[in-house]
Amino acid sequence: MTRDRGGPDPLTRAERSARMALVRDRDTKPELRVRRFLHAAGLRYRLQTRVAGARPDLVFPGRRTVVFVHGCIWHRHPDPACPLTRMPKSRVDFWKAKFAGNVARDARQAAALKEAGWRVLTIWECQTGDRASLEALAATVRHNDI
Repeated sequence: MTRDRGGPDPLTRAERSARMALVRDRDTKPELRVRRFLHAAGLRYRLQTRVAGARPDLVFPGRRTVVFVHGCIWHRHPDPACPLTRMPKSRVDFWKAKFAGNVARDARQAAALKEAGWRVLTIWECQTGDRASLEALAATVRHNDI
């Protein structure tokens, strides 16, 4: 029973690997909620299309708008009231570096998209269950002024 590099992780390396393999990067529940809502609102989009070096979750080519559906824990939702943004208790140094890298990548991608003339919208995982947030997103996508 090999432990993960001396950290206090209660799972073996194989158990941790199996668990992390279940973490999805597309077609997540929050993303599917957003997609269903926007589609029902009459908005059509492309999925996971590469634009300006990024791969947003939803791309509205005719509106030059992209939408990222960010998981609160993985992309570090800056709202202090968000109940989903938490730090794992084991391997804290690893996770701090991992999350900082994710945030930096998000900023680089958003800057590249804006520089290429795209509107960048982000909806957070904790907002996808809120109808008002989804309606505001749909209204913003529909209108060319932000």
